[in-house]
Amino acid sequence: MAWNIRMVSTYPPRRCGIGTFCRDLSNALSQFTGEIGHIRVAAIDNNHGPYNIPVDLVIDQYNPKSWGDVTREIINRAKESNNPTAIVLQHEFGLDPDEDGTDGTGSNFVNIAKACEENNLTCLVYLHTVLEKPNDHQRQTVIDLAEHSNGLIVTTESAIDILEGAAYGISHFKLKHIDHGIRMHHPTQFDRFEIKSELGINDIFLATTLGLLSPGKGVQYSIRAFGRFVHESCTPAQREHVVYLIGGQCHPEFVKAEGGKYYRAFMDEIDTVLKEADVKWCKVTSLEEIDWFNHDIVFLDMFLDESNLLKFYGATNVMILPYLNMEQISSGILADTIGSGRVAIATKFRYALELIYSNKTCPPGVTIGRFARGILVDPEEAAVEEIASALDFLVFEKDKRLRMEKQAHQRGYQMRWSNSAWALVQYIDFVSEEKEITTGRGMKFLREKPSPLMLNSKLRRPASPESIR
Repeated sequence: MAWNIRMVSTYPPRRCGIGTFCRDLSNALSQFTGEIGHIRVAAIDNNHGPYNIPVDLVIDQYNPKSWGDVTREIINRAKESNNPTAIVLQHEFGLDPDEDGTDGTGSNFVNIAKACEENNLTCLVYLHTVLEKPNDHQRQTVIDLAEHSNGLIVTTESAIDILEGAAYGISHFKLKHIDHGIRMHHPTQFDRFEIKSELGINDIFLATTLGLLSPGKGVQYSIRAFGRFVHESCTPAQREHVVYLIGGQCHPEFVKAEGGKYYRAFMDEIDTVLKEADVKWCKVTSLEEIDWFNHDIVFLDMFLDESNLLKFYGATNVMILPYLNMEQISSGILADTIGSGRVAIATKFRYALELIYSNKTCPPGVTIGRFARGILVDPEEAAVEEIASALDFLVFEKDKRLRMEKQAHQRGYQMRWSNSAWALVQYIDFVSEEKEITTGRGMKFLREKPSPLMLNSKLRRPASPESIR
């Protein structure tokens, strides 16, 4: 029996990290021709089309009727198919407006899950944001998704702890951890040399920050950190061979918000920190324009397509992720950095703690991960000195940096998209079988009197290693 997969998500050409996630997951699933029939996507759109297959349905994000119409079409197509269909929702609060168009306060994803439940269709939900302190709407949305779907999938194990905890109280049996997949496999030293030769940077130590820019990416702190490093640790001659590339355009939704008010304020802040950092910098819109040896910092103001992203993962020596949201449970850039066998300098957001520090309690200050596959720093103002110190270590301790790259590659190997896609296939099979068990044979006993033998209140999950001392 082969499953048809129906995704509800943003999708390229819309420039959105969740859309990229959906595309990469869909591509990986398509390799399992024995287990997967066809893969189709209902794209959540905000004037970013047109779309090609696998997108066959389009949801107008700010049109409530469109959500309802597409939901009914999803159900009808699933019923008409000879293969069973698994509906996979890529949930993010920011993609779910209410009827008045207010972002983050809608119930569209919940309504799709309810429709699947009513029609006895398998429905799974990827949660791309799990908040430790949700507001009432956020909390109820996640609880409702758990109740009306067959399972919630998260890319970090720590998110499971949050979802089981007091804020949500969701049963462990409704939760599944599947690694965020990686696109880039560890390139050989020859591949790396070829990529650097193509860019003309064989003699440059390249630090990078990649992806769609916004104030939450924290580059206003990493710019100052890099300036401090080149001034305090490098001679003038060495400085010519160290470059910080900030690659990617500002997020289109951020640029448009409030008529560009926030975007202009962010650009003013960047100008200020560049002056404070006292660095030579340039902004270019293509690779051909870059003068690598005469600038400390290069802003590559272009959308990074797949080809360029993979090129920079191969060419970079250190990836800097100075993110400000410590509750962030997923990052494709960090996943691909680890997968590329590259060292990350990252603030202590939740996903970084999991990949670099294995969810152990992390001390304050600059911290090398437990398995030495990256360096963690505190966010915001503290990051300025700490990122500078981490750069000093990685630039001048080459042998240690190369050992850290090997450790990163070892973890990244486990995170290949093929592995993550296969885990999803297995989970779909599992929840399908569980539905059969739930409605299966056998007499059901109802408790008619209390008993001192009841285990429900006595059972506990195994204690964590930290609590056994």
